[in-house]
Amino acid sequence: MISQLFPFILENNYFDKFHDECGVFGIYSPYKVDTFSLIQFGLFALQHRGQEACGFSVLRDGFIISHKSEGLVLDFFRKISNSKCYHGNAVIGHTRYSTEGGQSKKNIQPFFGEDSFGKSTISIVHNGNLVNAQKIRKKLESKGINFISEYSDSEVILRLIQKYLPESGNNLEKAIQKTTIDIKGAYSVIVLMDNKMAAFRDPNGIRPLCYGMLNEETYIFSSETCGIDSVGGFYVRDLFPGEIIIVEKKSVQFSLLTEKINTKKRICSFEYIYFSRPDSSIENINVYKIREKSGEKLYEQHPVKADVVIGVPDSGVPASIGYSKASGIPFKPILVKNKYIGRSFILPKQEMREKMVNLKLNPILDEIKGKRIVIIDDSIVRGTTSRRLVYILRKAGAKEIHFRSASPPIIGPCYLGVDTPTKKDLISYNYVDKKSIAKILNVDSLEFLSMDNFIDILGSIHYCFGCFTGIYPVQKN
Repeated sequence: MISQLFPFILENNYFDKFHDECGVFGIYSPYKVDTFSLIQFGLFALQHRGQEACGFSVLRDGFIISHKSEGLVLDFFRKISNSKCYHGNAVIGHTRYSTEGGQSKKNIQPFFGEDSFGKSTISIVHNGNLVNAQKIRKKLESKGINFISEYSDSEVILRLIQKYLPESGNNLEKAIQKTTIDIKGAYSVIVLMDNKMAAFRDPNGIRPLCYGMLNEETYIFSSETCGIDSVGGFYVRDLFPGEIIIVEKKSVQFSLLTEKINTKKRICSFEYIYFSRPDSSIENINVYKIREKSGEKLYEQHPVKADVVIGVPDSGVPASIGYSKASGIPFKPILVKNKYIGRSFILPKQEMREKMVNLKLNPILDEIKGKRIVIIDDSIVRGTTSRRLVYILRKAGAKEIHFRSASPPIIGPCYLGVDTPTKKDLISYNYVDKKSIAKILNVDSLEFLSMDNFIDILGSIHYCFGCFTGIYPVQKN
């Protein structure tokens, strides 16, 4: 039995996908606006980047007021009765999927700092992961600096900025520059103070961050362009790797983390494969087009005769459409997704965890029986979901099943802002031979998008391909 031969597939968490840590969003206006609605729209547009918790800090009449809780964005905002109290001239927000620090309420962003009178003077939101956060935290704690969270690297960034602000004459730009000398890893950060907002990105630009305008005076910062679109703004550009933008009432300042910064763009390539919404553009490249081209390349790599092409919703669908275009094999939306299933199921038994696939994805049986099927997913991580999905299609009477992954084989975990399994849990790390994996999945053939084709689609090698190659732009301490 497969369960006896390959126990590593069955013993792990059911959720067989990579998860990005979070999405960040911010708006700065010189005058009071409906920041409550704007942050709600922005975070809802970025909900796919984190479903565990969310929060925001609003600047109102010189005071920073924060509100945060577990749960989905719309559920969170629905519970707030005094919405007009959160109208101000600036706001930052965060929607969270935990990597560092666990799921405690203490780790929900934004994090904020107070003065000696208990007034919040600074607040930050952060997407990414630091590789030296614990070392810095221990050093700061030894100097009497207190932390609220349970080992959150985001709070480390905040406490460093707080430490360097008085040393820099309350100059936020200099405090950020000093902070980024200390920290190492991936970070896209938005900072709110009592009279300004700053956004900055790590020297490799690993995690995305862009900015736009709501009007001539109101600035928007967002993890993805879909956040800017959600509030009716227009996209200007992505922040450059290592760039700082500081917005005040009467000015906007663009600078770099250091004068002689060695910037090497290495944005996470998985943003295009899975994390980002298909209507977003990352670094001026449309996500949907990348996914569609991946499907076209998959057919060019390894043509196969079949009756129908299907995609695993949602991120596998554009690639399946591309495969259909290149092959002439009709695409059909045979897999029906239940979009009301969240991540809150607690299913202790493996048997129940596997059956949950039927709740999330269910096939239209009449379109499968006796058919030769090409099924395309964005990636194969552990293989658990893929194997169960193939079982469902076999049970429905599929004559042949040809599985295609719209990304190269995943052989390494990520420690730069993505929640990933360890190497021992990755099916492509354990079995480099495609035939062995095909046997595990019980498919007639298996193909992954090649690295050469993936690079060709992106048009550059200037990305982080660590999960496919084991080579990362920042080395873990």
